[in-house]
Amino acid sequence: MFRTSLLATALVATLATAASAENPMVGGAAMFEEKNIVENAMNSKDHTTLVAAVKAAGLVETLQGAGPFTVFAPTNDAFAALPAGTVDKLLEPGMKDQLTKVLTCHVVSANAMSDAINKMVMDDGGMHKVKTVGGCEFTAKADGGKIMIMDENGGMATVTIADVKQSNGVIHVIDKVLLPKM
Repeated sequence: MFRTSLLATALVATLATAASAENPMVGGAAMFEEKNIVENAMNSKDHTTLVAAVKAAGLVETLQGAGPFTVFAPTNDAFAALPAGTVDKLLEPGMKDQLTKVLTCHVVSANAMSDAINKMVMDDGGMHKVKTVGGCEFTAKADGGKIMIMDENGGMATVTIADVKQSNGVIHVIDKVLLPKM
């Protein structure tokens, strides 16, 4: 009985390690390819602000949809770096349109893995313009082996964790919130 229990524990640990080897850990949680963007983001302790914002904007169903979506997902620290009161203001019910605009400017209608983004950047001479679901345009570039995203205001985000595969696309974790021209 003990040997069977020990074998079962070892098997579970091996499977968990294999699952996390496929995808990077994000916010202390394993990300699973068979789960959608929202299901995985909800498990990341680094993305609680993003999840709250997605809920407040009414985008949960959209981001659980078939996709494919590429989401540049700002961390809690990225939201905290915004001017004081910005996040609270955006989460107010009367600000839903602005919140939706900010969030959808982090989403591209494609399954863009980092190697594809790097290729587009190189093919375009070092910078590649990208249209988002929200109608914004940002510029992807590469610097020191990292993908950088410049928003419409010149703000620069760095992809800190790339290629987090989802059932309906991919997440790239970023260290700044991309802001559209308003």
